[in-house]
Amino acid sequence: MIKNYLKIAWRNLWRNKFFSIINISGLALGMACSILIILWVQNELSIDSFHKNGSRLFAVYERQYYDNKAVGQYATPGVLANELKKVIPEVEYASNFGFSNDATFQLGDKILKLNGSSADSDYFKMFTYPLLEGTAKSALNTPVSMAISRKMAEEFFGSAHAAMGKSLRYQNNKNFTITAVFENVPENSGTKFDYLINWTNFLKENDWAKQWGNNGPTTFVMLRANANPVLVDKKIKLFLDTYNKEQSKAFREQLGLQKFGDIYLHSDFDSSGHPDGGRIEYVHLFSIVAVFILLIACINFMNLTTARSVKRAREIGVRKVVGAVRGVLIQQFMGEAIVLTFMAVAIAIILILVLLPVFNSVTQKQIAYPFAQLDFWLGLFGLTLITGLISGSYPALFLSSFNPVKVLKGAVKLSTGSTWFRQSLVVLQFGLSVVLIISTIVVSKQVDYIQNKNLGYDRENLIYIPLEGDLPAKYAIFKDEALKMPGILQVTRLSDAPINFGSSTGGVNWDGKDPNVNIEFTQISVGYDFTKTMKLQMAYGRDFSRDFATDTSGYMINETALKRIKYADPIGKPFTMWGKKGTIVGVLKDFHFSSLHSPIQPLIIRLRDKEVYGNLLIRTQAGKTKQAISTLEKLCKELNPNFTFTYAFTDEEYQKLYNNEQVVGKLSKAFAFLAIFISCLGLLGLAMFTAEQRVKEIGIRKVLGASVTSLFTLLSKEFVVLVLVALGLFSPMAWYGMHVWLKGYTYHTSIDWWVFALSALLAIMIALITVSLQSVKAALMNPVKSLRSE
Repeated sequence: MIKNYLKIAWRNLWRNKFFSIINISGLALGMACSILIILWVQNELSIDSFHKNGSRLFAVYERQYYDNKAVGQYATPGVLANELKKVIPEVEYASNFGFSNDATFQLGDKILKLNGSSADSDYFKMFTYPLLEGTAKSALNTPVSMAISRKMAEEFFGSAHAAMGKSLRYQNNKNFTITAVFENVPENSGTKFDYLINWTNFLKENDWAKQWGNNGPTTFVMLRANANPVLVDKKIKLFLDTYNKEQSKAFREQLGLQKFGDIYLHSDFDSSGHPDGGRIEYVHLFSIVAVFILLIACINFMNLTTARSVKRAREIGVRKVVGAVRGVLIQQFMGEAIVLTFMAVAIAIILILVLLPVFNSVTQKQIAYPFAQLDFWLGLFGLTLITGLISGSYPALFLSSFNPVKVLKGAVKLSTGSTWFRQSLVVLQFGLSVVLIISTIVVSKQVDYIQNKNLGYDRENLIYIPLEGDLPAKYAIFKDEALKMPGILQVTRLSDAPINFGSSTGGVNWDGKDPNVNIEFTQISVGYDFTKTMKLQMAYGRDFSRDFATDTSGYMINETALKRIKYADPIGKPFTMWGKKGTIVGVLKDFHFSSLHSPIQPLIIRLRDKEVYGNLLIRTQAGKTKQAISTLEKLCKELNPNFTFTYAFTDEEYQKLYNNEQVVGKLSKAFAFLAIFISCLGLLGLAMFTAEQRVKEIGIRKVLGASVTSLFTLLSKEFVVLVLVALGLFSPMAWYGMHVWLKGYTYHTSIDWWVFALSALLAIMIALITVSLQSVKAALMNPVKSLRSE
């Protein structure tokens, strides 16, 4: 029986080759696209899931209450980990983790710059980074201990074993002994590093981190096996009250716990200061897209199968007459659908082999081919069955319901109900495609808005070089020499990267300040010529100048800070930060110094022309940047020979702030195209079927004088109406989804009326182009051929 069913299924597919190709290719494209998205989602969900004690690992986050609002952050005091371990008995291990940074290491003549951080001696006891050499207990157990990756060990020493016990010169000012070599950090780790040095070094280099009133490093804890995380969370909530005496009614701090495995996907904070949202929103978004595209492909199958049902009416009638019950027929047609789906899956796998490298490039992932994983094949088998059952369900029920008496008399006609259902599926299919079209246009608008928004400074031809090694001490020499070089217009120094000012403080006072209000100010230190180099605009006052010796205690602020301070005439007015009294010498017009996700914050700028950290900021002449970089490299090698020359373009680093948006933009375009393409395959099949069903009607109309234009309109009108209905029903859904997405940006584009007009025009044009070839072909057919059987 099964052999007979398979034979009939194959004959049916072969007899209707074109429709079979449309069905299989539509399903194959839909499944390939959905599988790629599922692989991406699985990769996202797998980040940081490999740690053996994952259920006991937590990050400590901090809620700061000031200025009548709550702000959440992962920055904590640099001495918090050790104190938590001492005071909270449920904490088995604890470790602070420093800022990720590039550091220069030297062994003989070999100098390499590698990325890493600092951590406490408990770190490898908590996290499952396999150790090739050394033990978790001894990995970071002394102030001069360092753990390095397999890659770093091989680059310097040839092997992990050879690296053990050896020393490397760090930042050309101290030596660290290698006490452990760990396996290269896996791709599904949210934290990447090539080395870790003992936490003592971080505290020595950053004395501020020892103070309870300062935050910066991250704190991780591992609870004991019998500990209740909810109770520990409550216990540490007011932990800082004992240590930070700067708290008051105007400012207070609280701690909380978040599962370590949740940080990657849930790294945003809500208005109450609790973790909420982040990359998980993109996981949800693309999961929905995967369902959309697979549903569109399934709708193709339903539509084409029910539309072609007349061709199989006699077969069904004969089967029923000879005793086939409806249940058996349902099994047969469902089986055919599943067989066709398996054929589509085979093609989908080939497409995945071709597309995965491109997909990885777009998503900036390294997803491997999953064909060696049993879970993948089991999941694929399940997805195939579900797809086959969904796509074959209605056709099976519909075909098996035919009355054998009517079909054998030749009186087969599709009922109004089945026609309505088929039209509803077309509306749903194109409706989902319309949602993707509108979403793609809005996302593209937002990406374009981000890329072209006036930030208040000129980020083109602006590069920065880390101040490290001998450069801080030789900053004055560097600046004088650099300004003599061709292509270099301005040079200054800056404590942060120009795209992201990260340090903030509430330790600010001015005349008339309300003692019950504590305002958070972003703060940076700069050198002379900062505003010229950044091309910032002054609202009041002036830039720092060597002509005024008192500027070393002076401050510049931005317009947002002035609004909070409320000085009517700010220039020369007293201003104090961290107890250092001074005056306001200038007010800068607001400019964006962080992501457009956040509003412009009050900013304080102080003069520190001889600071020993931060970046050199250089403005180059347009068209001469390449020449300028070449001369800067020579100058840096001359002044700082023990460090590799590294630099960054401000405009490129700014674009990296929006990697997620750019990935979403590229993928949404691809998905929208695929959705439309799959929909068009189905529409083409339906147009062919409609023309075939109405061939005699078209012949009679031509005999009676109907023009090709009128016949084309007749055959196309139904599909255009369905597309218009889809636009009317699904455009509001697309608007709402994009409205919610844009709310994640303080500064964003608008959803203009033309977005919907353009989407409607595109959808209608695509539908017309799809059906036009078949409609014109039918309209041009010789009526003698279509009517001669009469």
